[in-house]
Amino acid sequence: MTMTLDIVRTPDDRFADLPDWPYEPNYIDDLPGYEGMRMHYVDEGPKSGAPVFLCLHGEPSWAFLYRKMIPVFLEAGARVVAPDFFGFGRSDKPVADADYSFHFHRNMLKAFLERMKLEDVCLVCQDWGGLLGLTLPMDYPDRFTRLLVMNTAIGTGRPAGEGFNAWRDYVANTPDFNVGELMKRSTPILTEAEIAAYDAPFPGPEYKAGVRRFPALVQTDPDMEGVDTGLAAAKFWKDDWNGESFMAIGMQDPVLGPPAMQALRRLIRNCPDPMEVADGGHFVQEWGEEIARNALKHFNL
Repeated sequence: MTMTLDIVRTPDDRFADLPDWPYEPNYIDDLPGYEGMRMHYVDEGPKSGAPVFLCLHGEPSWAFLYRKMIPVFLEAGARVVAPDFFGFGRSDKPVADADYSFHFHRNMLKAFLERMKLEDVCLVCQDWGGLLGLTLPMDYPDRFTRLLVMNTAIGTGRPAGEGFNAWRDYVANTPDFNVGELMKRSTPILTEAEIAAYDAPFPGPEYKAGVRRFPALVQTDPDMEGVDTGLAAAKFWKDDWNGESFMAIGMQDPVLGPPAMQALRRLIRNCPDPMEVADGGHFVQEWGEEIARNALKHFNL
């Protein structure tokens, strides 16, 4: 099925002079089922014969979130692939909020994984990168060999608590909220240039359907789209996962912090004790260099 959606594309000049981001953009505009929509991804390091770190961002960030981890993975001789979801980063953005759904994005990631023919994959995920990404290995158990998981969850229809509900309400009632300011509030260590880089994809409200919509898609009720997928994924991680795992927790995250992550850890077969990032908030990749180094050491890479 070909998508014929009303889309906008962030002008390239919005991404000029990004700090610590020397990576050339790559694009696919003919993903099966998404023809005519342009998807952006980073693809650095050897194209074959090396482990692949597939870095999946969340809400409202983009691949730029991984700029402190990518160099560490590349230094170790690995390949790094970091896509932007539709609605985020340098990827095209459907304008209508209703165009965003759990399976719209999950199927996009499946099509991307197949197009790129990725093997020996370490899934690196946080926030929506996990809500979506943690449902992929059960469909491709031979492709995924490692997991590096940070501040996320699997959507199984359980309530997420008052902190998340307040965030969901705020986004629903603030259609043009300032993404850079949000990132600054939750991650005070960011520089002005980094804040601008997070704000770059969103010149106006018509570019923000994805950031508006994602909180409403989190499966906090048993009847929501994707709950069956999440329950199947939880069973896979508990019973069938045979790969290596590494967990890092941003301890200052008010929603997906230690309690949520310890619950997730109990679900992941043979997941070792987590690395605790004392000062790290929800976007714990901003403390990512040390996380990446510790994960590589754990994986003997």
